[in-house]
Order: sequence, then structure tokens, then C-alpha cells
Amino acid sequence: MSFATIELSRQGPVALLGLNRPDKLNAINATMIDEINRALDEIENDDTAQAIVVYGNGRAFSSGFDLQAGVAANRTTEADWREAIDADLELIMRFWHSPKPTIAAVHGYVLAGGFEIALACDMTVCDSASLFGEPELRFGSSIVALLLPWYVNPKRAKKMLLSGQDRMSAAEALEQGIVNEVVSEGELMRRGVALAREVALMDPDSVRMTKQAINQTYEIMGLGKALRMGADTSVQIETLETDLRRQFNQVLRSEGMKAALAWREARLGKDE
Repeated sequence: MSFATIELSRQGPVALLGLNRPDKLNAINATMIDEINRALDEIENDDTAQAIVVYGNGRAFSSGFDLQAGVAANRTTEADWREAIDADLELIMRFWHSPKPTIAAVHGYVLAGGFEIALACDMTVCDSASLFGEPELRFGSSIVALLLPWYVNPKRAKKMLLSGQDRMSAAEALEQGIVNEVVSEGELMRRGVALAREVALMDPDSVRMTKQAINQTYEIMGLGKALRMGADTSVQIETLETDLRRQFNQVLRSEGMKAALAWREARLGKDE
């Protein structure tokens, strides 16, 4: 199976799934969504694969879903946005629901949809230089998978989400329970694979059923319903028609994300 935006390889019982758009900080576009889904189908149907490590090539794990690709798609209706957001949410939650244990080995920027994939994985290891965040609201965009409130208290979740924080340090992520371990730069993949091998030593049926039981606990507490409500809110946000959103998207289309953010920040400064 060949891919344009990901890599798929094996180290014994461990499947390695690499995000591979390094020039775009592994921003997740429609092709990558399709390829990750195909790769997970292959891994999950392979009885010799006992654990999955997802990682990113280049300077970052992932900057999240590709906003410029989204703008280029020219979604104009609620149905368009519903289809796109459902696909994004399904991709993130495949790592949560996968019958195989999933481990995120993350570095650099771990943002937005990339951050949510790291949260959805069963375990997350990061290096000491990693930076985590959910900057979507800074872009006038929405949060696809509201997983963060299930990991941290409401004050911490609201601070990150409502201020568009994108610089949470590895140390703080560890303190907040967002990651399991922080390792030195250069040690990330070694530790991620080692952790996956520890899991692979266990009886696979016991691992699968225990993971399902843990996940069902969160279903009983309302995780699935809450994520569905969050996705509904995401659709509402993305279909808002305001002058601010129109102007921001116009700058984004013509000049790129950096220019669009500079325009927004300049406008906010003017309003003050």
C-alpha cells in the first residue's frame, strides 16, 4: 500500500504510522484523512500487529487540520460543514476506539486536531521541547473534538480553549495528565516503540477487552454524547456569516495564514 501523506512501517509487533507532510507541519488534509483511515484498517485487520505508534516527520507532530485546504474547498452550506466535521471527528476518535492500543509519540508543535489525536490515543509520550495547544478560536474556527475537558478541570480547559493557547509546555502537559511521559530530545521514538512493545507483550485479547471496558466507562459518563454536541457546535461556528469571518477568510485565501493572523491581531489592537 503506497501513500502520499503518511508512512506505514513495522518494528516487530509494533505498527508505526507517520504523518508525512513536513513542509506543512503535518497539517491534516483530505488525502491524509483517507490515508490514515486506510492504514488503520490494514493494521486493525493484521493479527500480528499488537500496538500502534503514531508520530510526525519534520519539525512538528501536527499543526492540526489544514485550514487553507478547508477554505479552498469552499464549503458554503451546513451539509458541507457537517460532512467535513464528521470526517474529522471520526478520524480523531479512531485512535480512541481502535481495538489495538494506540501510542502518540509527539514533538514540536502538537496543535488543534493534532493535539486532539494525541489526546485520543491511549498513551502519549512527548519530548521536552514539545508545545501543545488549541488555537482554533484565534482563527475564527472551531474545535472538532472537545476531549480536553475530560482530561483537565474546567478552569484549565477554558483557559486553553477560550484564549486559543498554543504554547503549553511539555512539563505542564505532564502535570495536567495530558501526556504520560516526557523524554529528552532524540529519545522520543525509542521510548514510544519501547512502550508499545511493553503493551505487545500482554495477551492481545485481554488488552483489547480491557481497553473496551475503560472506554465504555467514559461512554457511560457521557463522552460520546458530549463529543457529538461539540461537533454540532462546531458546525454552527463554521457556518456563521459575519463580516469578521468573511474578511479573515479573504486574507487567508489571498495571502496565507500568517497574513490572516496578522490582520486579525491588528484589527483587535485597533478595536482596543
